[in-house]
Amino acid sequence: MFDGIGFMELLLIGVLGLVVLGPERLPVAVRSITGWIRAMKRMANSVKDELEQELKIEQLHADLKKAESQGLKNLSPELQDSIDQLKEAAQSVNRPYKVEDIATGSEPASSEAKPAETKTAKASNSTEKSDG
Repeated sequence: MFDGIGFMELLLIGVLGLVVLGPERLPVAVRSITGWIRAMKRMANSVKDELEQELKIEQLHADLKKAESQGLKNLSPELQDSIDQLKEAAQSVNRPYKVEDIATGSEPASSEAKPAETKTAKASNSTEKSDG
């Protein structure tokens, strides 16, 4: 972070801050400055991540155009990988709430029966309340 600043420069800045701000306001000033630096780092990382994502999308779009121009046949491995990524993304968009836990086959059937049982129990409770 402090590539061009050595220990002596940091010490000089600290002493000047102590003289100018005093011992009471210096800790508050240091906290606020570090908060600003953290916020700027977060913002820079956010912008960097967005740019990387946009560049990846642009690359996938360009690869898709190349694949379409080649008729989706005899594609290079890079283009095939891009097409596969796009297919996976399309499948995940089509079924975003699919439950991956298929290991237990009897639980979904019992979970479907439970809401029906609770509905009938609620209906019987409501008829009992209306009778009494």
